Amino acid sequence: MNLQDIKILTELLVKRPKISIIPHKNPDGDAIGSCLALYQYLRKKQHDVCVVSPTDYPDFLKWLPDNDSVLVFTNNSQEALNQIANSELIFTLDFNSLYRADTLTEALQASKADFVMIDHHQQPDTYAAVTYSDSTASSTCELIYKFIEKLGDVELIDQDIATCLYTGIMTDTGSFKYSLTTATTHRIVASLIEKGANPSLISTNVFDSYSIDRLQLLGKALDNLVFIEQYQTAYITLSANDLKQFNFQKGDTEGVVNYGLRIKQADLAVIFIEEENEKIIKISFRSKGNLDVNVLARKYFSGGGHINASGGRSEESLEDTLAYFLKILPEFLSLPEAYNSTI
Repeated sequence: MNLQDIKILTELLVKRPKISIIPHKNPDGDAIGSCLALYQYLRKKQHDVCVVSPTDYPDFLKWLPDNDSVLVFTNNSQEALNQIANSELIFTLDFNSLYRADTLTEALQASKADFVMIDHHQQPDTYAAVTYSDSTASSTCELIYKFIEKLGDVELIDQDIATCLYTGIMTDTGSFKYSLTTATTHRIVASLIEKGANPSLISTNVFDSYSIDRLQLLGKALDNLVFIEQYQTAYITLSANDLKQFNFQKGDTEGVVNYGLRIKQADLAVIFIEEENEKIIKISFRSKGNLDVNVLARKYFSGGGHINASGGRSEESLEDTLAYFLKILPEFLSLPEAYNSTI
């Protein structure tokens, strides 16, 4: 965020606008953590602000400070639409295209508010008056910390804000092991711990709160895992029947795709999840090194994300989607752009 962006944002905030903060559909730890941290910061600055989520999110994130303040569209659609319609300033966090807001996309597109985008995904759209986008950042929560820092308000980061930011950074870095985890990331995390974030408690609340059904669903996923040695690729399929058998709840498949990369020879891991109610196949991609799954997601599966972590979707059947993936896999791996030269 440059000096011109700071000037524009300061001018927008000085008008004391009604503010909404929006995460992407099915928000994860980084999305909810960044939204709640920004919410708490703006409340400290005496702003009228509300977090509006397009959909609900996992229970293992609902312990976060001020979680009860989040307005979920799928639980109260009219109140959510009214909040957006009456907003004069809208922050979109952890996504860079309005279609990622899903149920809220149409309302956001119709809004006359000024937009501020804070995000770390590649190739951002141009809808915002202020765009703070950095694809080299570990997480949007890291950018929220820098955002507050650039506004000269680091001293306003209390234990609650620190807890939300630490949660987002921890989850989006795979507990600080992904390639975008930098020295800067660790310095920010150290600052958050000094301000009261409790790493042990946060980790326990997020990672050690499985139901027996979720743990057994993980077992089913691992049982379904296939490794293609020729292409150093592991993939997992979960059908709608698998989800039903183990009483699937939102968030139960979070992180399952990463198990494929635990195979020593695997450079690419994929999970295909049949979401019966939405008639789509949700796909997550993970990779090691410079293998760019953002290219895979964008080129073949109407998605996108990061070099080593991206997502996509298919409206074909699970069987047809898997057949298509296996067909294009050698083609993708032969593309020069599949290997990011910046890593």
